[in-house]
Amino acid sequence: MSGHTRALRRIYTEVAPTYERVNHVLTLGFDMRWRKVAAREAARGGGTLWLDVCSGTGEMAVDLRARAAADVRIVLIDLSWPMLARARRKTQLADCQVALSDTRQLPFADGSVDLITIGFATRNLYPDAKTLSRNLREFHRVLKPGGRFVQLETSQPRFAILRRLLHAYAALAIRPIGFLLSGSRSGYGYLAHTIPRFHAAGEFSKLLGRVGFGPPECRELLGGIAALHVARKPLDDRPPTASIRAHTREEE
Repeated sequence: MSGHTRALRRIYTEVAPTYERVNHVLTLGFDMRWRKVAAREAARGGGTLWLDVCSGTGEMAVDLRARAAADVRIVLIDLSWPMLARARRKTQLADCQVALSDTRQLPFADGSVDLITIGFATRNLYPDAKTLSRNLREFHRVLKPGGRFVQLETSQPRFAILRRLLHAYAALAIRPIGFLLSGSRSGYGYLAHTIPRFHAAGEFSKLLGRVGFGPPECRELLGGIAALHVARKPLDDRPPTASIRAHTREEE
C-alpha cells in the first residue's frame, strides 16, 4: 500500500461520521443535484453489473439503485471500511454488495463490467499523472467492450474570474468550514489542496483517450466548477471473460 493510499484511508476514517453533511454545506447542495444528473446518465447505458468506485458512504450508489432495473447488480468499492459501513446502513442499498479494494487492482476479471461510476473522488487518484493514468487503465481493463465510464468531478472553469473565485473559496473557506463541522483539519486541508490542482474538463477528456477510451462526452456544470464525463471502451476490444474473481466483503 502506498503512502498516499494510507493517508487517504486515515483521512476518510476520520471524516466518515460527518462526510455527507459537510459536503452538502460546502457545495450548497449542488453535489446532490449533480449526482442525480450523473446517475441518470449512467443508467441509460443498461447492463447488469455496475461498479461505483470510491463510493464512500454510497450517495452515488443510492441514485444509481433508484434508476437501475431489478436485475442490475451494483457493487460499491472503496478503500475505507468506515465509509462503506455507513453505506451498508442505507436501506436503499440493502441488495448491493461492497468491496474493500484499491482502485489500482479491482477484484474483477477483464471485460466483465458494464458500467463504472465515480463521484467527486477522481482527485483522490491523482497524487501524480502516472497514478491517475494507472487507475484509469484499470477501469478500462474491467469494462466490457462498449462499457461506460461516468465521472463527476470538480473542474477548472473556463472563465478566469470564475476560476479565481473557485480557487479562493478552496483556499479560504473549505478548510475552516470543514474543520468547524467535522473537527478534521487534515481532511479538509487535503480537499482544499486538491481542487485547484485537478484537470480542466478538456484536459481530462484527452487523458481518457490516451488510456484507451473512445472520445468522451463532456458536460460542464455551473460554469465549469464541475464536469461530467461519459466515455466508452471501444467495441473492438477483447470480449469479456469471467466475472468477479475475488471476495466481496458483506456487512460485518
